[in-house]
Amino acid sequence: MRTAYLTIDDSPSPHTKDMTDFLIARGVPALLFCRGDMIAEFGTESLVYAVQHGLVLGNHAYHHYRASEQPFEVIAKDITDTEALIDQVYKKAGVERGARYFRFPHIDRGAGGWIIDYDRLSPQDRDDVIAVFADGLNINLTPATPAQLEQKRKLQEFLKDQGFVSFPADGINLSWYQNTELATAIDVPYTYSLADWMLLDRHKGKWPYASIEDLKTKIDDDKWLSQDGACHIFLAHDKDQIEIVLRDLVDHCLNREIGFLPIPE
Repeated sequence: MRTAYLTIDDSPSPHTKDMTDFLIARGVPALLFCRGDMIAEFGTESLVYAVQHGLVLGNHAYHHYRASEQPFEVIAKDITDTEALIDQVYKKAGVERGARYFRFPHIDRGAGGWIIDYDRLSPQDRDDVIAVFADGLNINLTPATPAQLEQKRKLQEFLKDQGFVSFPADGINLSWYQNTELATAIDVPYTYSLADWMLLDRHKGKWPYASIEDLKTKIDDDKWLSQDGACHIFLAHDKDQIEIVLRDLVDHCLNREIGFLPIPE
């Protein structure tokens, strides 16, 4: 059996409550990574509803900056400001908060598209791993500078000091995940992008996947996802324009007998 943890970036949106109802109806747990600016725009009501119905909230910073392009102090404040908002949601929901998870916007961990040191991967894994990120993110693959690597290090220490924890996805059996810093990183990475963001109006037609059918074919043909016993961290988005895309892709996964795992708390 193939399994996945469903993680959804950029909550809340105008569709968060409906998305929650859909996931509940399908029996699909999810981790919603929340942006401070989106909470300020759309309020906390839908997030309170999500928490009360069993979904888990994580921190996705305030302004969705790329961490490699801002001073450390700006990113740190973005994280702590959003954390305070998420704490308020749990308080309003009357639910005790469990593990504190963080995901960097754009998966920019401070070193741009150099998410991990690709040059340390085995030759047989390197191209495949680069494709995992280049195929699912809007990034370039310029090697990190020493200053960016220091930014990444400092941010990992900051997250740890703030009480964030690694995502305990022990079932992920991908060698390139377990044998790299991704398995112990304090921020939550992903191992498979649903690439739903490519269907946003501003992106549609500019990237390899231009329709829902393209994204379904991507799921069916993926080298890592097709392996029997595969376990992944899925990346999706809670956004206007593509709310139906997420539903269709979740249903497609269920129809392909990909099961969704509870979010560790």
